[in-house]
Amino acid sequence: MDRETGDLETIIGGPGGAARPQPSPDGRQIAFVRRVRNKSVLFVYDIETGAERPVYDDLSPDQQETWAIFGVYPNFQWLPDGSAVVLWAKGGLHRVDMATGQSTEIPFSVDVELDVTEAVRSQQEAAPDRFTVRMMRDMATSPDGRTIVFHAVGYLWKMAWPDGEIMRLTNQSDHFEYEPSFSPDGQTIVYTSFNDDEYGSIRSITLDGGESRTVTQEPGHYFTPRFSPDGGQIVFDRESGNGLRGPLYGVETGLYIMDARGRDLTKIRDGGDEPRFSADGERVMFQTGGGLDKQYRSVDIHGGDLRTHFTMKYATSVVPSPDGKWIAFTDAFNVFVAPFPMTGGEIEISKEMTAIPVTRVSRDAGTELQWVDNNRALRWMIGPEVYTRRLDEAFDFLPNANADLPKPDSVGVMIGMALPFDAPPSTTALVGARIITMNGDEVIENGTVIVEGNRVLAVGDRTRVTPPAGANVIDVTGATIMPGIVDVHAHGGHFFGGPLPHANWYHYANLTYGVT
Repeated sequence: MDRETGDLETIIGGPGGAARPQPSPDGRQIAFVRRVRNKSVLFVYDIETGAERPVYDDLSPDQQETWAIFGVYPNFQWLPDGSAVVLWAKGGLHRVDMATGQSTEIPFSVDVELDVTEAVRSQQEAAPDRFTVRMMRDMATSPDGRTIVFHAVGYLWKMAWPDGEIMRLTNQSDHFEYEPSFSPDGQTIVYTSFNDDEYGSIRSITLDGGESRTVTQEPGHYFTPRFSPDGGQIVFDRESGNGLRGPLYGVETGLYIMDARGRDLTKIRDGGDEPRFSADGERVMFQTGGGLDKQYRSVDIHGGDLRTHFTMKYATSVVPSPDGKWIAFTDAFNVFVAPFPMTGGEIEISKEMTAIPVTRVSRDAGTELQWVDNNRALRWMIGPEVYTRRLDEAFDFLPNANADLPKPDSVGVMIGMALPFDAPPSTTALVGARIITMNGDEVIENGTVIVEGNRVLAVGDRTRVTPPAGANVIDVTGATIMPGIVDVHAHGGHFFGGPLPHANWYHYANLTYGVT
């Protein structure tokens, strides 16, 4: 690099890369690391002739294929006379002669005092009858604040707030259910669904439950349906498919409006996320962009008169209050609230803005932001806990506010949902397999495994373990049975938003390779 002009010139490259360069003291050579097949090798480059020569091939593996923010190999240095380099490899320091490639270990010892903390362990019950549900999302609160509806384990559930019984909103199992939203009168809920064969739809159902009604006329990938203030229309987002749900029915994406019965469908624009009606029902608010270049905008219900209200770098999930006077947003995962200024121009919103007052209301994080108590309070959730903060607890200039405002909450209201574990109502005996057990290195060449429900009852030699009466006996002679593998670093297809398929091919692929 020319330090005056900034121009760059590649000196060494090619197959295997070139990393961690170190010029020799006389400036005539450059030592560097290159990948040769599956080995990392120390090379030397002659600046005058351009010749490259491998010197030492017993390095530790470099990190060219990883996010190596500190370099792909530890730094090293020439000796002052240029005869050798001192480098790290395989847990030790070595002196490598640059003419012969001969390596000599450099012994060293270090006196170190380390505070060793006892590992955190918690007792886990094997295959209990019930489990606590900790992953909730898509929460909606009724206009009167007396009911919440949320998504968990694939379906929508309703609960009289804050300590009522938790019940399914529907009684079907044909499709998964997501993203509920109440009608203004609180009697109807509109939501999205997904089925692997029929794809997605928008449906509506009364709060009392019963049969849902499909509102959309054709399959698709539907998101965030919401009623207009008078309950007569629904705005929603239609998006393309992805590598998890599949590509079909992913055309004609954009923001749409239809009446509450699914008629008079109108596309109002090509892009946008999280659409919702303005307080007067005359405009549609939505978010665009991504990364550090996001905008919160609105158009009229015909798609015209585009206005940009906010620009954002780190702020996400902007949720205006239904009366249009406040905004809530997340920034660095936490929840903030501020007045919604009507300036006729753009304002950059962030947790650090000073043009308008902004207050942090969450201590740790927050999702599913929503307004309750007639726009006087904000509600959000983290997993199974629900938090609520009144505006007069956030801003001291509001009526009835105390001068000493409370700090953000650290404990919310626990939903407290527990469900039965899925367990087949039968006993199965797998007979004749070679069984790799968890008893040291023990391998049973001709064994039997008996499973009742979701518990392994017995593992042993076929001559000593007899299938119980009524068991489903499966001859697995020639097969090998082993404990399931645990993948401690897995990407299970969690990079997609919205609905999930019933048959998740990520999980099927893991199971095929024995990862349970």
